[in-house]
Amino acid sequence: MGLVRLGHVALDSTRVRGAASRDRMDTETRLRRERARLRRQIRRWQKACNADDPDENAGMQVKVKDLERRLEQIPRRLERLRKSGLRQISRTDPESRFLRSREGWQMGYSAEIAVSEDHLIVAHRVTQNASDNASLLPLVDETVRQCRGMPQRVSADTGFFSLANLHGLRQRQIQGYVPDTNLSYQLKGQGKAGGIGRGRHLRDPEHRRMRRRLRSPAGRKIYRQRKAIVEPVFGVLKQQRGLRQFRLRGLERVGIEFTLAATGYTLSRLFHRAN
Repeated sequence: MGLVRLGHVALDSTRVRGAASRDRMDTETRLRRERARLRRQIRRWQKACNADDPDENAGMQVKVKDLERRLEQIPRRLERLRKSGLRQISRTDPESRFLRSREGWQMGYSAEIAVSEDHLIVAHRVTQNASDNASLLPLVDETVRQCRGMPQRVSADTGFFSLANLHGLRQRQIQGYVPDTNLSYQLKGQGKAGGIGRGRHLRDPEHRRMRRRLRSPAGRKIYRQRKAIVEPVFGVLKQQRGLRQFRLRGLERVGIEFTLAATGYTLSRLFHRAN
């Protein structure tokens, strides 16, 4: 429709709670204890069944079968835990993860978006990533695929910084505005960008170019626009649309739910622009 301006695309992510209980977690220790407890209960109920009149213990037999069914599930739950490579997983939503947010640690997912300079969501993803630095290039590539065009500039906060991302943006001929941690403090007026400059990172020419670009007046102005472009979108989704917790479970279904939320937001932007 000729509405999306890909001159400047800003990226951001947020943590959204999943439909999972923090109290219903599987760990190897808990599963082994639960298996031992179920075996004790089965032996106790079987002993009670044998002592009573066979015609009057139908309810006890049902109880034993229920305990045996739960015991049969323990090996599958242990195998699922081992395959995940995690110390603990949720029983209600095994694909959700403990992620750090401003409210502290919570079970959920990372919702990631790329927003054009005219405030339209041009790409989005839901991941299990605890950090953002693996998400920058996939979001950029998804933007190119969806919009059939290459953005001129991409900005993101320091969570998306990595040398691989800087080189990936250069290979795609995109100007990147992604500060490292120390430079981010300087841009916020909280001190000088030191420390990292004495390490191996600043020997990388692409990192040096990034710092020069962000320290220039034009670069600072472009980077300041990032907040105004992308952060209000999450504000609308979470505050106005109530997207503080996913209602569905599992990475695929949560991705569908977030797609509906992002599509609804974009359609509302198009409607207001048309009127």
